Amino acid sequence: MYTALKVNKTNTKPQNRIFHHIKGEKPGATIVFFAGVHGNEYAGVRALDNVLKTIKTKDVCGDIYGVYGNMKALEKNKRFLKSDLNRMWTAKQLNALKNKSSLNEEEQEQENIFRFLSQLLNTNENPLYFIDLHTTSSKSLPFITINDALINRKFSSCFPVPIVLGIEEYLDGPLLSYLNTLGYVSLGFEAGQHVDPVAISNCEAFICLTLKHAGHLKLTDVAKHENILKKSCNNITSIFEVIYKHHIQPNQDFEMLKGFKSFENIKKGRLLAISDGIEIHSRFNAKLFMPLYQKSGNDGFFIIRPIPKFFLKLSEILRNIKADGLLTFLPGITWHNKEKGILKANLSITRFMAKSIFHLFGYRNKQIDENHVLLYNRERVSKEKMYQNESWFKN
Repeated sequence: MYTALKVNKTNTKPQNRIFHHIKGEKPGATIVFFAGVHGNEYAGVRALDNVLKTIKTKDVCGDIYGVYGNMKALEKNKRFLKSDLNRMWTAKQLNALKNKSSLNEEEQEQENIFRFLSQLLNTNENPLYFIDLHTTSSKSLPFITINDALINRKFSSCFPVPIVLGIEEYLDGPLLSYLNTLGYVSLGFEAGQHVDPVAISNCEAFICLTLKHAGHLKLTDVAKHENILKKSCNNITSIFEVIYKHHIQPNQDFEMLKGFKSFENIKKGRLLAISDGIEIHSRFNAKLFMPLYQKSGNDGFFIIRPIPKFFLKLSEILRNIKADGLLTFLPGITWHNKEKGILKANLSITRFMAKSIFHLFGYRNKQIDENHVLLYNRERVSKEKMYQNESWFKN
């Protein structure tokens, strides 16, 4: 059975966190779709309503959940009210929640989602998939963002859209990064611009294909959904990597120049934005990614570039043979927590080493002080065995 709730931002309030739950008559994986983690992004909510309300339990294997993200912000059509719900999923923040006597709006939302996740993870024995549906403030092709674990790469390759790796290195506390530290397949899907009706149809196509590839439904019209996404992304299916983020400081007056869109080619030196009266020019010949055209948020824009296929294949081989243990023989590199796959690098010694070397082995870094960074490996915590019998994994 499932409970559906239509969300209309002008006259309807989200009532139940889980606004869809379909329990199939046959066993299978569990998939959780999050929508509205940012409250001004409605495409995912509407697409889930449109798709899931047509599905019958007799046709489903496993469980399908549709889960609201920031319900209070959705009601007011705002990205967030006090703090960005998609920047709060750190160990420090989750620990702080336990000791707080009063919670702000987003902390209440987070506590509620965390409770749902804890219950699900404690009772579920089947393969788990987490999908976070979003849109962007600028015009954009549809695309997938993932933390760079091989299980994420494999599942993402089922979809005919561009894939962007490495954004977790530039953001603190996304929901999917938290779920990746637990080892599960976790994908973000950006369907297009907030106000573009095509974003809803892109979401619908992506949801249907996700349910097919995760084994929940047998679809007879796979090509139709694939063609919708291929058309929207101009048949671009490359894998890209984030190489730069422009961070907006508190109280800074930032304005992106009008007319930019994600995946647009830019030349080094091109004027991109004005911040407190100072011109910001591109430092790269590359592609612009997610330029900011809304009042809230501190991610001004990103820069991405394609990853050569040879590099991707080499990294897969190195990870499969767990060659990352060799990194500790390098000067300045030690284990911070081997069980969780966390290295510590002394920057005064390792500064000469390119990030790409660590990326090959599956490590992404977070700076902890002026002289040290922690390097996190998704492969060592990945629950690969959970997905070994899934059809996409075998392929």
